[in-house]
Formats: sequence, structure tokens, C-alpha cells
Amino acid sequence: MNISDVAKRTGLTSKAIRFYEEKGLVTPPLRAENGYRSYGQKHLEELTLLRQARQVGFNLEECGELVALFNNPARHSADVKARTLQKVAEIERHIAELSSMRQQLLALAESCPGDDSADCPIINGLSGCCHGRN
Repeated sequence: MNISDVAKRTGLTSKAIRFYEEKGLVTPPLRAENGYRSYGQKHLEELTLLRQARQVGFNLEECGELVALFNNPARHSADVKARTLQKVAEIERHIAELSSMRQQLLALAESCPGDDSADCPIINGLSGCCHGRN
């Protein structure tokens, strides 16, 4: 299978596939006599795993660990579950941070009259200033 076939079947671009190869995240494909990459079922599975893992928030290093686990017949599902739960905890921390940021922004917006005056509680709040310019 050539790279365009793999791209169609995995939902990745050829550029993304080559990037993952350069980063050593997938098993290197065989090269045909003409130098073209030749992919098999294992490559499809590794690349699909990468695409899916990226979609749920795993970074490149974590994806590499998941591919290594995928290729390790002696892996323990407990290791995969632990990594997944670590990612969930990380996402929950991000959600809490984003929620806090949202609340701060809403409070700033609520304090602003949004009129033609130069005095802006949003700018004052973000700058640490407690009153308008003198």
C-alpha cells in the first residue's frame, strides 16, 4: 500500500504520516525498489492509533508510548489504563483552569459599562489599576 492509500484509510494527510515517521512514532515502512514507501496493516493500525490518540488529547510523546505499548505483546492493560486516567486528570485540570479564566473574564465584562468613556474597568482590572487614568 502506498502513502496516499494509507492517508485515505487512516484519515491522515501524507504530510502527517511522514511527520510521524520522522519522529519515530511508527514502525518504518519498507521501501520498494523505486524508493517508495510500502505500508502494511500494522502501519494502518499504528497510524490510526496515533490519529485517535491525538484527537483525545495525547501529546506526541504520549502517543509514542501508546504505540510502543500497542507493539508490545507483553503489555499490561493496567499500564494503558493508568496513562489514560492520567490524561483524564490532566484534562480535568485544564477544564478547571479554563472555567476559572471564563469566570474572571465574565466578571470583568460585567463590571464594564461598555460606553464611550475612556475609563475601562476591564483594562483597569487586567493592569492591576483600581481607577481610571489621571
